[in-house]
Amino acid sequence: MRVFHILNFCIALSLCPCCPSALAETDAEVKEILFLAGKKSHGYGAHEHKAGSLLLARCLNQSGLNVRAQVVTEGRLPEANGLQNPDAIVMYCDGFKRHMAKDHQAEIQSWVDDGVGVACLHFATEVDPEELGQQFLDWIGGYFAIGWSVNPHWDATFDTFPDHPITNGVKPFTIRDEWYYHMRFQPEMKGVTPILSALPPIRTLTDRAKDKNRGSNPTVMAAVSAGQKQHVAWAYERANGGRGFGFTGGHFHQNWQQDDFRRLVLNALIWTAKGEVPVKGVPSRTPSDAEMAQNQDYPKPKSK
Repeated sequence: MRVFHILNFCIALSLCPCCPSALAETDAEVKEILFLAGKKSHGYGAHEHKAGSLLLARCLNQSGLNVRAQVVTEGRLPEANGLQNPDAIVMYCDGFKRHMAKDHQAEIQSWVDDGVGVACLHFATEVDPEELGQQFLDWIGGYFAIGWSVNPHWDATFDTFPDHPITNGVKPFTIRDEWYYHMRFQPEMKGVTPILSALPPIRTLTDRAKDKNRGSNPTVMAAVSAGQKQHVAWAYERANGGRGFGFTGGHFHQNWQQDDFRRLVLNALIWTAKGEVPVKGVPSRTPSDAEMAQNQDYPKPKSK
């Protein structure tokens, strides 16, 4: 285990009880996963960085696997004093000009240089190419690029999966999300393995053709029109042995209640930390409606 301090906020045992079997393991066998949850964003039920991170961390801590997950909120990093490397970090935050990595490039790069895994969920995959584009190619193998990638809401169907630990136990599913696609990847996809791929409906481009930044462009229109499936989640293996994971879903908080959607991401976080993903995938119970409502940044709107 790599030990680190948490700044001001971590998961309390009453909120996220660890599995006794995991606690009984020796420190050297435990994988440490650190969630870096961003600030408030869209409103109730969307971009719930804190609530989503706490939910996923709880699932990992209750899985019975040799993993310990902790969460830091408000786009902060743990205090540097006495800090040692986690096995993986997970950024779930707003992106582009508001991306938390802008203020912490040196610290994250130091982790990456030491082989620490990096996972980015939803908006965290979008960065300013001039500031973080090359870093994200190096850290996770790809990113959302303005004028190239698109971010429509659509129902994606995933019915085939690659033979990869991240897909262990994942069954075909269809779910509506703000699935970003046509991402900017490493040249020739070097080190990149597409994990979730689907063909978006052409309306995801024609309905937003006037949005030149995130709506459509001639290259993506040609690709989708030709029937080319688009990659919305991927795994990356860096030259130094570190791992990365990009997942463009996660806009709607409620989607974490879908078992295969959640299982794939939990698998990916264990894999990114260089843990052993169970053959049937990371076990986790379906969160209740009450649990889904916990820790959200905004109150639920009153019914009209």
